[in-house]
Amino acid sequence: MSMTRKSRENTIDISQAGISGRQILSLMVSAGLAAIIVAAVHWPALSAGALSFDDNQYLTENHLVQNPGWNSIRQFVVEVLEPSTVRGYYHPLSMISLMLDYARGGRSGYLAPFRQTSLLLHIINTVLVIIILYLLFGRILVATLSGLLFGLHPLNVESIPWLAERKTLLAAFFVLLCLILYIIYTRKRSRTAYGASVALYILALTSKPTAVPLPALLLLLDYWPLRRISKKVIAEKIPFFVLAGIAAFITFISQRNTSAVTMPSEYGFMKIPLMICHNIIFYLHNFVWPTRLSAFYPFPEPFSLRQPTVLAGVIGTFILITILLFSLRWTRSFLSGWLFFLLAVFPTLGIVGFHPVIAADRHMYLPMVGLMLPIAWLLRCVLDAGDYGQRRLRILAVILTVATLAVGEATVTRRYLVHWQDTISHYKHLLSLAPGYAIIHNNLGVAYYEQGKSTEAIRQWETAVKLAPDYPDALNNLAWMLATSEAIKSRDAERAIKLAEHAYQLSEKKPAERLDTLAVAYAAAGQFDKAVQAAQKAMELAFKAKRTGLANEISNRLELYKNRKAYREPQ
Repeated sequence: MSMTRKSRENTIDISQAGISGRQILSLMVSAGLAAIIVAAVHWPALSAGALSFDDNQYLTENHLVQNPGWNSIRQFVVEVLEPSTVRGYYHPLSMISLMLDYARGGRSGYLAPFRQTSLLLHIINTVLVIIILYLLFGRILVATLSGLLFGLHPLNVESIPWLAERKTLLAAFFVLLCLILYIIYTRKRSRTAYGASVALYILALTSKPTAVPLPALLLLLDYWPLRRISKKVIAEKIPFFVLAGIAAFITFISQRNTSAVTMPSEYGFMKIPLMICHNIIFYLHNFVWPTRLSAFYPFPEPFSLRQPTVLAGVIGTFILITILLFSLRWTRSFLSGWLFFLLAVFPTLGIVGFHPVIAADRHMYLPMVGLMLPIAWLLRCVLDAGDYGQRRLRILAVILTVATLAVGEATVTRRYLVHWQDTISHYKHLLSLAPGYAIIHNNLGVAYYEQGKSTEAIRQWETAVKLAPDYPDALNNLAWMLATSEAIKSRDAERAIKLAEHAYQLSEKKPAERLDTLAVAYAAAGQFDKAVQAAQKAMELAFKAKRTGLANEISNRLELYKNRKAYREPQ
């Protein structure tokens, strides 16, 4: 017997019934099995040793993370509009989370505690997605299979080994809990559930501000599959929208004060719609066919309709919207799921630019939940369609189909995790997919430097400077090496001074480190009076920023300069 649009949509109402103890037990067992599979596939992440972009700010150069205690917690919390240790937006809860992992033994040379927490969060998030899908669609098998696809998807890989992306996992954890409590509230009208959902939203916002669109996501669930849109329902979201507005303001100010922000007016008239269309199709393509995954997706050049991927994004977006609008004749599921995805990913589409890349796999973590909604609905329709006598055959067909997809996902996930086993392999992989980008060469140089491979480090920094003559990090790193290298053939004090002076002039956010390098370069050239002056100023700035460790290092070097001695990097 075929299902009409009305009967399909009304099947959603079944899930509003009470849940029996037997159903809860079955759900726990199914979700537990899915969790075990997700853990097994992602297990190599626990031994991953790679550090990626910004991980220095989150661990290796973060004195608050490295000094666990109430003072660090207080500073993370009170530094709202100008965080001192991480350039960018306010997200204290994620920083506290990393600090707690450091307290239990995590170090730059021993990352297992950080990986353990991140993997645990991903496993829990997978279970929470299963619970959400069960509450919405009332089928344990459907919820478990759909949640398993979320948990194994290769686009979610980098959020686990990438230290700085703890914020993505933690924010998603609180958002998913919030969604569960909100759904319970809509069924039970429980004020406790409503209040708890608001509290969880605050925790999500203080983990990562990409949780801002949550109020709109709740309204989408009200539209479908909860089907309860009204003026009263919209008014329920007022506390959420107020919190979202406050968080958006704090995010913009804190990002502007500590890092770079690119406003829409700086892009030009056509670039914003092109970015939106490109990213919509880019993310959906990677969701369906996750190959050539990377932690660095540069802007296509030229960024115009002459570029095939940009043109494909525009054409694909118009076709997609047409299909989604046409699908409303039968169901709201596809349009609602896509809108959930679009709203959830909207803060990272680049309209206000916070990153040097056009897209990122990690930005799909929460938006992917929206894509799971129509998948779960479709699976349920398949199981409920046709004669009852064919039910076992349909169940078997669904399980085999999802199992095939899950095996494919698991295979790609395992292959991608290989590139996270050490930092050098990680950046070499990025260069293989995006050659010629200064930031990757610079970070690869840092990785070589930390392993004592000075020649390889200098080669990478030289390349980075050649590609980006006004790139402060690469200029500063190369200047440091040219001034402090024990190998005479690698030293060039005069060039080090020029590079360090240029890096300092370009730097507005990290003057202490730049002045420290400049002082080292002056001393290498025998200009000790200038070295003393620069080091004294650098030390004052470091103390002012409460960076005691850096200040002490500069102080030790200052004593060398006063004694007419240059600083040499210990081998």
